[in-house]
Parts: sequence; C-alpha cells; structure tokens
Amino acid sequence: MPRTWSPPFPLDLGAVLRSLRRGPGDVTFQVGDGVWLTANTPAGPGTLHVRRTDVVQADAWGAGAEWLLDGLPALLGAGDDDSAFECHHPLIAETRRRRPGIRLGATGRVWDMLLPAILEQKVTGIEANRSYRELCRRFGTPAPGVSEMYVPPTPRAILGITDWEWHRAGVDGGRRRALIAAAQVAHRLEGAFALGGEDGRNLLRKVPGIGVWTAAEVAQRAWGDPDAVSFGDYHLSGIVGWALKGGPLDDDGMAEVLAPYAPQRHRAVVYVLASGVKKPRRAPRFSPRDYRAM
Repeated sequence: MPRTWSPPFPLDLGAVLRSLRRGPGDVTFQVGDGVWLTANTPAGPGTLHVRRTDVVQADAWGAGAEWLLDGLPALLGAGDDDSAFECHHPLIAETRRRRPGIRLGATGRVWDMLLPAILEQKVTGIEANRSYRELCRRFGTPAPGVSEMYVPPTPRAILGITDWEWHRAGVDGGRRRALIAAAQVAHRLEGAFALGGEDGRNLLRKVPGIGVWTAAEVAQRAWGDPDAVSFGDYHLSGIVGWALKGGPLDDDGMAEVLAPYAPQRHRAVVYVLASGVKKPRRAPRFSPRDYRAM
C-alpha cells in the first residue's frame, strides 16, 4: 500500500531517522534504496520502507502497515516546532543554517524505543547492539514483507525469556531486571507518549532501573521531545563542552551551558552533534565485555 507525502519544510531523511538505528548490524533498521524499519504497532507488527525523491514515498507491510503509513509525517518531524528556538552560540547557528533539514521525529512507539535504550545502559555500544540483535533474532518476529529483518520482541516475549537465554544474549542482571520490570507494565508506559515532555519521562522513571538517561533516550525518539537531554551519557557532556566551551564539562557543567536553550535543550544538542565537533581522545576506549563468557 504505497503512500506519498510532500513535506512543507526542508527534510534530511537520513538525519531525522538516524537515531533509530542501533549499530551497523541492526536487524530492525537497514539502509539501502531508502530506509527500512520494523515496528510493533497497536495493530500488530509491521515493516516500513521510506525513500526520498521529489516527495517522500513509503510502502508498508504487515498488520501494522496502515498505522505506520498514517504516522509517517510525525515520524519525519511534521509535529516538530522549532520556531521559538534561539541559537545562543555561533556553532549552533551555523549548523542550523547549514543543515535546515534536521528535525525531531516521533515514532509514537514507547516500548520499541525502551527495549534498546535499557540494553544500552552502562555498556559499550558494541555490547548493547550485539544483545539487541540477538534478542530480536531469537525472540522477535520475522519482518513482514522483507527477509533478514525482524520486529523487536514484544513485552510478552521478553517475559518469556529464561535465565540461560538472557545469558546467551549477553544481558547482565541489572539490565535484565529493568527489562522485565518494564515489560510487566509496558501497556501503561505507552501512556508516556500522550503525556509527552517531562511528565512522560517521569512516568517512565517510575519503573525500577529506568533513570534520567534512559527516559531521555526514549523521549527523544518516541515523541520527539526537544528538551530531553541524555544526562549521564559517558560521551555527551564532553562533546558539548568542547563544542560550546572549548574544554571538557561534566553533567552539571553541561546543564549550565544548555540552560539558555530550555525548553529545547535536546535540539541544541542535536545541532552540536550534527556539527561534527568531537572531543579529543585522551583515554583508551572501554573494552566490550562478553557476559556470555561469565
């Protein structure tokens, strides 16, 4: 069921959807002739294929196809309002001028964003992506309409995973407990989307094991929260510090620097990341741990 949409604003399709990809081997998000992504929707599993020509063209498959197509404009930032955003730093102003197609999209799917966010807690990206890929392949649903892709595991599927299978997927006890706790109340957590903003993030944080960082990571993607900053991220404060202050910052320092951008602090961070500025590397990277060998 093809669908076309003409965005009434500049649109950088890759920049808007890039945050949904969980590593180069992600089996729920692939790039090639546009973007392919899978999802659990209120109507069931679905696959969405989006590509950009002079308009946005989309196709979808599965029980969730209609839901995904109806949500296409929101996914690509149609509900994002940046009219009140002020650039308080030349770097942000220049990036915004140079990259007008950057917008904050909203998937409308809380659980699908929460699952990988919890897996990314306090581990390297390589570890988290490996666990997510393993869980999707073993406990997700084969993607409708496309081979070699999978829909993420549902809350019910997560609750059915045994201890040894968690171990095989490389998920330690802390993240395992957080995922199980979230899966048990997943139907209530979907209400965070309707609440939005800080209220939505606070609802997510009622679940043991979900803190400020995880709630922000979900909010950024599920409802395009422009003020959800990922405080607690290992790299983010350093990048923001070097970009906006010319030196390292901790979370408190980052909060101070970003304060003038409230209530659109995350948007400021998005422009910082899009600028390409990186912090100097002065320490060895964390080595990935393989919990399967423990």
